[in-house]
Amino acid sequence: MSVRERLRGPVSSRRFLQLAVGTVAVLGLVVTSGAFVRLTGSGLGCDNWPRCGSTPVPAMDFHPMVEFGNRVIAVGGILASLATWHAARRVASLPTWVVHVALAAFLGTVAQIPLGGVTVILDLHPLAVMSHFLLALVVVALSVVVAFEAWSNATGLAAPVVPRWLRLVAVAGVVACAVMVVTGAIATASGPHPGADQDVHRLGLGIRDTVYVHVRATAVFGIGLLLVGWQLLRARRSVPGVVRLALVLLGVLLVQMLVGEIQYRNALPWGLVLAHVTLAATIWALTVAVTYTLWRPPLALVARSAERVEALGEPVRSR
Repeated sequence: MSVRERLRGPVSSRRFLQLAVGTVAVLGLVVTSGAFVRLTGSGLGCDNWPRCGSTPVPAMDFHPMVEFGNRVIAVGGILASLATWHAARRVASLPTWVVHVALAAFLGTVAQIPLGGVTVILDLHPLAVMSHFLLALVVVALSVVVAFEAWSNATGLAAPVVPRWLRLVAVAGVVACAVMVVTGAIATASGPHPGADQDVHRLGLGIRDTVYVHVRATAVFGIGLLLVGWQLLRARRSVPGVVRLALVLLGVLLVQMLVGEIQYRNALPWGLVLAHVTLAATIWALTVAVTYTLWRPPLALVARSAERVEALGEPVRSR
């Protein structure tokens, strides 16, 4: 079979699932890489944007190599999301709207290129840096949706087995998580890591004030997660896989809170801030995942017994 035939031929559900999950992992690495650039002060390491200096390969200095390395990883994210979208078009029985979501994720990764350029041109203005980070999280969320739809397409899709009100509360939890992430980004934009060694403009907000708001946003999200988790535990026989996913989310959140407390009490060392940002992206992805599986759970995450589902008048569906 020629390369052209392989690119145009059908893609199996299992293969597409592997590709979609791999794309989520690569995009998560892009987020961490971008945070590494900022926290090491390498945000302006490459001049002459979109080039990196006057040669194809940047100078063998720390800041240019860090910035250039981030660009290479970002290209990997673009290629991975492109491959996922291209494969989604050739997967049998995959809903058309999932293909559109995969396309949106790809376009989001492409949009990071000019947005990154604007960020450099504006000398790392904190609002531009925040936009760069938040767009990356939107792309991650879209990719998580595609990955779970790929899982359902490969193993079967079950009907929701928890009450509608609980699913709506979980959606509110996604909003609360977004507020937590945004307030965390504002706190970072007010902290001691501007992204470069030069005198970079800051938001002008006090770090104590921004952290105060961020901590309370985290508390709201945490309380909401406990309430949703409690309801899921009561329905654990129906949604055992979703309960496990929610417990992982709770565990990561607890680690995140511990890291946040330690970093604040130690004047925000960049290594701990990097861990904090990575955990924040993980929490965001897991929150989207838990909420999404309450609405469209893969069959592998719910009880195999059909009696519980039929009792709600919503029979199990499969593809």
